[in-house]
Amino acid sequence: MLKNSCRLALKEMNHWMMPEKAKTSLTTFPSSAEIVSEPLGVVLVISAWNYPFLLSLDPVVGAISAGNAIVLKPSEMAPASSSLIAKLVADYLDSSCIKVVEGAVPETSALLEQKWDKILYTGNGRVARIVMAAAAKHLTPVVLELGGKSPVIVDSNINLKVATRRIIAGKWGCNNGQACISPDYIITTKDYATKLVDSFKCELERFYGKDPLESKDLSRIVNSNHFDRLSKLMDEEKVSSKIVHGGQRNEKNLQIAPTIFLDVPVNSLIMKEEIFGPLLPIITVDKVEQSFDLIHSSGGKPLAAYLFTNNKKLKRKFVETVSAGGLVVNDTAVHLAIHSLPFGGVGESGMGSYHGKFSFDAFSHKKAVLYRGFAGDAFLRYPPYTPGKLTLLQALLSGSIVGIIRALLGWFWA
Repeated sequence: MLKNSCRLALKEMNHWMMPEKAKTSLTTFPSSAEIVSEPLGVVLVISAWNYPFLLSLDPVVGAISAGNAIVLKPSEMAPASSSLIAKLVADYLDSSCIKVVEGAVPETSALLEQKWDKILYTGNGRVARIVMAAAAKHLTPVVLELGGKSPVIVDSNINLKVATRRIIAGKWGCNNGQACISPDYIITTKDYATKLVDSFKCELERFYGKDPLESKDLSRIVNSNHFDRLSKLMDEEKVSSKIVHGGQRNEKNLQIAPTIFLDVPVNSLIMKEEIFGPLLPIITVDKVEQSFDLIHSSGGKPLAAYLFTNNKKLKRKFVETVSAGGLVVNDTAVHLAIHSLPFGGVGESGMGSYHGKFSFDAFSHKKAVLYRGFAGDAFLRYPPYTPGKLTLLQALLSGSIVGIIRALLGWFWA
């Protein structure tokens, strides 16, 4: 995906940079106008650990194409990747305008004390508030790529095998659930839940074997802190009894198997915070249409929301009523790979977007430019101001030809 971003920028950059023609009005006739993209200046990119190369360098591609100087701060939670990024950037990119700063909280805090022309941060809401507060001191605009509890609505009368496989790919196939657009919980009907669980059991065994902790295709948990956090979610008294598949753990190797819960209480810890791991609760409702109310009652707008259905009316209601950074019907996570779509959150899941041309735009200032000659100097602009001038000026600003004619006739008759 990172290579594709580079190829797209190389192919389209000349087109992105071209001034965009804009319409003018009678108020400034004769004139022409355009929108010119210019670099913001020096930008700071603070990236996350779960996709350390993609989330670090994909925004940098956009910042470079827009003409900015960049400081990149990779995540200290993926130290090997951070070190390699620092080495490769120094070896292959122009060190006079692209720098990598490694480190943890002290280094990040020191960076945030500086004045930047834009900051792009990928991570969690707690740190995002710190970033935004620091940026506010300098009136620095921000792009915040966060997360949230991304729901999956599963309707009946679908190709259950394909749906299950696509949910597995988006959940456990993406860093074992450690991804911002990973499915966080499923909503389905009481009548369909058993079939869905059985399908998950079958397909998960097909992909990861009878003992998933022995699988070479399942990511480990990033560190012991996150392992403990996920274990706490699993071990909560009102949740631990709801496990219907998985649950195996190996603390020494930081491994947690794909784990499915059925009918967990909505007030449990696992339903209150973003899971960011291999745990997948299933919530049941009487009718699939009730899923929308459940999503709205969660209080936040997720980074992604997913629906599996063949019902056109349900698809339409999903798009119209669910507010999220991005929606996908009958798949999960794949919208991330479409560069013609903006990738970003809304509300608690972030602000701003990037990918493809949206990355170029995120790091550009759209400068308005109006060109005029010395002809057509309107006497209306200059004193003395009269009722006739005011009437004609109002007609010109409204762009109404009929209004302009009436104003001129009124002026003439006066």
